[in-house]
Amino acid sequence: MEIASKLLQRAVDEVALLPGIGKRTALRLMLHLLRQPEGQARRLSEALLELREQVRYCGECHNISDQEVCAICSSPKRERQTLCVVEDIRDVMAIENTGQYRGLYHVLGGKISPMEGVGPHDLTIASLVSRARGGEPKEIIFALSATMEGDTTNFYISRQLEGLPIRLTTIARGIPVGDELEYADEVTLGRSILQRVPFEGSLKQSEE
Repeated sequence: MEIASKLLQRAVDEVALLPGIGKRTALRLMLHLLRQPEGQARRLSEALLELREQVRYCGECHNISDQEVCAICSSPKRERQTLCVVEDIRDVMAIENTGQYRGLYHVLGGKISPMEGVGPHDLTIASLVSRARGGEPKEIIFALSATMEGDTTNFYISRQLEGLPIRLTTIARGIPVGDELEYADEVTLGRSILQRVPFEGSLKQSEE
């Protein structure tokens, strides 16, 4: 795509690096921004810089946060004996939108995937095991997507938690196999949380 302005070309090239945005979409966005008051572009650039420089990750659950401990972990209204394990912060948002879950979370930061070079030590599994051994959680809910990588990660974590007095459950398979959690509708996701099943039972069902 040939663009007469080198400045516009640079902006388009940078925006096109974002997931789901091609060169044509990036060009439309940049042309739209050029038609707006200068203050809007300035506010956007300042917001992006603040996000990159000041955002934190919760020291307890690894969710995105403005403070050392996120609003969910610090809330006295949350059920601290239940811990929901998810892949990333988008899954936290998806589950929170259902309004059906009042426990805490643990964000792994991904799934075990040897094909992509992601192993257990690349995730926050050690931190999860440490929280479990601390004695507060009485139930851990596996809420990873119903994929081979998700199931592998669930199985690995379950072995790390063997011997601990903790109930392991997984969300009901109302989420289609192979689907990512963030794309599930709120009603289906909410029901899958409420109708969760014992983790060992889910293993037997998948084997059959």
